[in-house]
Amino acid sequence: MLYSCKLKGACNLPVICNKKINTAGTSNADVPLAEPGMYQLDITLRRGQSLAARDRGGTSDPYVKFKIGRKEVFRSKIIHKNLNPVWEEKACLLVDHLREPLYIKVFDYDFGLQDDFMGSAFLDLTQLELNRPTDVTLTLKDPHYPDHDLGIILLSVILTPKEGEHVTMLMRKSWKRSSKFQTQSLRLSDVHRKSHLWRGIVSITLIEGRDLKAMDSNGLSDPYVKFRLGHQKYKSKIMPKTLNPQWREQFDFHLYEERGGIIDITAWDKDAGKRDDFIGRCQIDLSALSREQTHKLELQLEEGEGHLVLLVTLTASATVSISDLSVNSLEDRKEREEILKRYSPLRIFHNLKDVGFLQVKVIRAEGLMAADVTGKSDPFCVVELNNDRLLTHTVYKNLNPEWNKVFTFNIKDIHSVLEVTVYDEDRDRSADFLGKVAIPLLSIQNGEQKAYVLKNKQLTGPTKGVIYLEIDVIFNAVKASLRTLIPKEQKYIEEENRLSKQLLLRNFIRTKRCVMVLVNAAYYVNSCFDWDSPPRSLAAFVVVEDMLEDEEEEDDKDDKDSEKKGFINKIYAIQEVCISVQNILDEVASFGERIKNTFNWTVPFLSWLAIVALCAFTVILYFIPLRYIVLVWGINKFTKKLRNPYAIDNNELLDFLSRVPSDVQVVQYQELKPDPSHSPCKRKKNNLG
Repeated sequence: MLYSCKLKGACNLPVICNKKINTAGTSNADVPLAEPGMYQLDITLRRGQSLAARDRGGTSDPYVKFKIGRKEVFRSKIIHKNLNPVWEEKACLLVDHLREPLYIKVFDYDFGLQDDFMGSAFLDLTQLELNRPTDVTLTLKDPHYPDHDLGIILLSVILTPKEGEHVTMLMRKSWKRSSKFQTQSLRLSDVHRKSHLWRGIVSITLIEGRDLKAMDSNGLSDPYVKFRLGHQKYKSKIMPKTLNPQWREQFDFHLYEERGGIIDITAWDKDAGKRDDFIGRCQIDLSALSREQTHKLELQLEEGEGHLVLLVTLTASATVSISDLSVNSLEDRKEREEILKRYSPLRIFHNLKDVGFLQVKVIRAEGLMAADVTGKSDPFCVVELNNDRLLTHTVYKNLNPEWNKVFTFNIKDIHSVLEVTVYDEDRDRSADFLGKVAIPLLSIQNGEQKAYVLKNKQLTGPTKGVIYLEIDVIFNAVKASLRTLIPKEQKYIEEENRLSKQLLLRNFIRTKRCVMVLVNAAYYVNSCFDWDSPPRSLAAFVVVEDMLEDEEEEDDKDDKDSEKKGFINKIYAIQEVCISVQNILDEVASFGERIKNTFNWTVPFLSWLAIVALCAFTVILYFIPLRYIVLVWGINKFTKKLRNPYAIDNNELLDFLSRVPSDVQVVQYQELKPDPSHSPCKRKKNNLG
């Protein structure tokens, strides 16, 4: 059996065997097999010399695998373009017998393709002298080509026996955090470390490709992208017949190295029946990116054409004790004063895009759903604000996890919605959904620890569990108001619209309500011309006389596809039409509901903003003639593209209405009342009792 260990260095225990070995790892005399027991094997991978060249440029990208009993126990980092690599990496193993040799295999890393074999060697553990550091030189060989010179690998090893309670402690520490990537935990060196086996999470969102290289005869490509971080791989979906694909895919990598790592990215063209064509490659150096922050990257493809656009977020896995939260919180007076000064009314024109500051404390959850067959779950939490996405560590085998993580965000739009989702980590499949809450920033009460009842994926009803959050929002009201008249930030990852009978019926009913309001308004206007009420009809007559009527004729041309479609294509076409109708009904209904909710004061900030804007417009009209206002507005519209070629055409009124929630969103954002036993005060009383 083999166990991973997080010890650094070796312990000074009594020497059991005094047999010496030379630097090549073989003894000077026959040594009897060591007695059964637990041993700690500390390995330092020093360097390689004169390794084999496997790339076209006469170099290699070597890394080393260590195996015992056909099981990989350690994998080194990759040294790019070097035949004399220097690793200086340490690994610590626990083995319960020394009969199995330690196998060392060297590979040339080739992202997108299979790694090339560069040679192997083995170390007989029975020949090691106990409690004594030994430098070992291993000659690499290829069994198929024994005469080839493949270079050497230099190691430093020390073998130490472990007995009694110390062994039990090491085993408990080893198995306590076992997971899918347990072999990678051998890189960790601190046995007292309370964090996860991995050092952090790399969250990647593949947004799109731009101007990719055409690989097919029709001048297009069927592109997809491969990602690789160490032994972890991900492959995107294939986008047919396009040079500007829109993937909108999100995935996570576990980060095992303290200083980061290199993510290798390759773009390929899918070629049916043949080998896929290579489009280009690029890399992301994670050590150059700051943590707990989402970075938007536009990467130029090397050895090809075009760009890839991605969002990359690095999240540390280490927990923060609740007593240490104040270090990063707004409770620190100096920090809070600086933030308040940063968003004070006096700094209106300083960086208009920086609207505010958000801090989220993800404290704990209670009573979560059991997702595993053992009746437990492995929950972790995802905190999202628009396209910014941060994750907590995973708490294994627990339905009442405590995360105690602090996240901070820069607010670009005060009308954004904070989404907190709890998942169950599943090593064999994608994470299982456990619950979610959506919290509009304008509804947050600062500094208050609240229990939020988790909802289902559609946010329409409760699910099992409660999550405790403490949120602080500081923002500049003037900047937030100005930002309301600018188009909303596009969210890259959203659930695809699917045809649903219930959703279609609901949207139809919502649209019917809006249409009935218009019909009733039309009846009211028509009654003005029937002189049922003479004063009202007289007023309507005067208004109509002053109005200018403009008639516009629109010619709609329908292009018919003459090609015959198969039965399956017709089914897909019908489904697409139904989805389009469903979405159009939703847009029409949402537009009417947003107008209604503006007057209903559903969001007081927006209603007050509308009143202030109308009052200001009234004052301006009183002092400035309308023709001058129209002239300035027209000049601004016509010269916008000249002043800013990349400006997005927008309608300020529609941008304002897009911030007002529809009736469906009002239900989704509505807080559910938790059980009284879940209140923080009640919890404290129970703890005291």
